[in-house]
Amino acid sequence: MFMRTSFVTAMLLAAMSLPAAAKDVNNIGGLTQSEFHGLTQDLGAALSYKPLEPAEPLGLFGFDVGVAATDTKIKNSAAFNTAGAGDISSIAVPSLRLNLGLPFGLDVGAMAGTVPGSNVRLYGGELRWAFIKGSTTMPAIALRGSYTQLAGVDQLDFSTRGLDLSISKGFAMFTPYAGIGKVWVASTPKNIPSATPSKESLSENKYFVGVNMNFFLINVALEADKTGDDTSYGLKLGFRF
Repeated sequence: MFMRTSFVTAMLLAAMSLPAAAKDVNNIGGLTQSEFHGLTQDLGAALSYKPLEPAEPLGLFGFDVGVAATDTKIKNSAAFNTAGAGDISSIAVPSLRLNLGLPFGLDVGAMAGTVPGSNVRLYGGELRWAFIKGSTTMPAIALRGSYTQLAGVDQLDFSTRGLDLSISKGFAMFTPYAGIGKVWVASTPKNIPSATPSKESLSENKYFVGVNMNFFLINVALEADKTGDDTSYGLKLGFRF
């Protein structure tokens, strides 16, 4: 057990300490409309809210707190290079996360993250309702609304809203889960002299699968997410009671 926990810890620390490839996003005005559309798609996948938890509710006064890291493979590397982010092929987002249990199967969550080496900052939250709480024989099913907001990039006003339906069922210390949903992205250039590019508003389909593992005091979540055309992988390490 100690070996498994130590291995997962090492994985998370390694993911969060990789050399930063990204640079400041500071040339939004240099993008064509097509490039800005591609950049918006990739940012929508990378910066939208990632569940990293099963559908079952925490229960009153329950909590889930931890550190996480997600990595999203992007499709429009050239657009990011033009925008000032450098020659990158993925966007890594380490973050701090907290979820609290409320009455009636409700959970509320918050997160804050950053893209290392860049001016990209991120915060967000979720409200989740497990309208089927689950039991020894029944899975839990939950509806989640989420929101994220970009900070730190003076030339871009960017946010995402999400809605998803997820299902999970625990087996001993393992709780597999899966979900489907939609992400709406709003991306508006600002503080640039050029009239282009102009605002992009788009929606992307979202699918995710994962497993939550509870090793006594340590909780680990692994997740794969496909939002639009981009795939993300996530890992969270923390405590869940």
